[in-house]
Amino acid sequence: MNRDFHPPELSIVIPVYNEEAGLAALFARLYPALDRLDATYEIIFVNDGSRDRSAAMLSEQFRLRPDVTRVVLFNGNYGQHMAILAGFEAARGDIMVTLDADLQNPPEEIGVLVAKMRQGHDYVGSIRRQRRDAAWRGWASKAMNHLREHITSIRITDQGNMLRAYGRNVVDLVNQCGEVNTFVPALAYRYARNPAEVVVGHEERAAGQSKYSLYSLIRLNFDLVTGFSLLPLQFYSMLGMLMSLASAALVALLLVRRLLLGAEADGVFTLFAVTFFFMGVILFGIGLLGEYVGRIYQQVRARPRYVVQAILQTAELGPPR
Repeated sequence: MNRDFHPPELSIVIPVYNEEAGLAALFARLYPALDRLDATYEIIFVNDGSRDRSAAMLSEQFRLRPDVTRVVLFNGNYGQHMAILAGFEAARGDIMVTLDADLQNPPEEIGVLVAKMRQGHDYVGSIRRQRRDAAWRGWASKAMNHLREHITSIRITDQGNMLRAYGRNVVDLVNQCGEVNTFVPALAYRYARNPAEVVVGHEERAAGQSKYSLYSLIRLNFDLVTGFSLLPLQFYSMLGMLMSLASAALVALLLVRRLLLGAEADGVFTLFAVTFFFMGVILFGIGLLGEYVGRIYQQVRARPRYVVQAILQTAELGPPR
C-alpha cells in the first residue's frame, strides 16, 4: 500500500449490465466532464455479470486510464442496487455519485451535484427536467412516488433517477447494513442529515434497451414499500378487523331476515359478489404478508449479497475507507 496515497474527493459509481453498445460513448463524455471539475476523482465501474463484451471493454478502459479507473467484476448478475453497494464498499472518495451507464443522465451534470454537496448537504437527489422515457414509465413513476410518500417517511421527488450524490457519512452507514434487498436512494435518504435535490437534464438512451421491465419496476417498489414501512401490514390488520365486523353484521342481518321472512333465494348472486370481493382482499393480504416473510427468509439464510470475481486497480492505490 502506498503510504503517500491521498483519497480522491469524488468517487463515481457506475453499474454496468450488457451496455456494450453504449460504453464507448460513455467513456468519451465521462472522462472529459470529470477532468473539467475542480476535484480529484476515481471512477468505479461494477460489471453486474454482463453477457456481452462489457467486461472486456471495461478492462480495456482500465488499461487506458489506470490512474482514475477501477473495475469491479461480479461472477454473476445480482442487480443494479447490489452493484451500487459493491461500488460504495470499494469507493474512497468523500463524495460518491451514482450514474447509469446508458447516458440518460448526462455526465456533464455531475458538477451540479458536487456543487450542491459542497454547500453542506450529505445527500443530493436529482429531478429530471424533461423525461425521455416511454410515457407509461412516467405515469408509473408518478404513481409509485405518490404511494411511497404516503406509506413511508421518504420524500424523493424522482425515485427512478440514478444520478445522485452521497456524503461519506451516509455511505458508511449504508455499508453497515446487511439487507439482502434494498433500495439504495431510500436507504441513504433515511440516514441523511441534510438532504437536498437539484434539477438535471435527461436524455434518451445512447444505445441498447432498458433493463427494467414492468415486472422489475413492480418488484422494486414492493421492495421499497416492504423494506421501509410496516404500514401495509397495519392497514390490512385494520381492514381485516373491519371486514370481520361487517361479515358478522351481515350474518346477523340474514339470520334475522330468515327468521322473520322465511327462506328465499333473492340476493344469492349479490352474496357471491360480496364473498368473492372478500376472498380477493384476503388473498392480496396473504400475498403482502408473504412479501414480508420472504424478506425474512432471504435475510436469515445469510447468503452473500454478491460475489466479486476480481477487482482491476493499480497496486499503488490505498484500501477502501
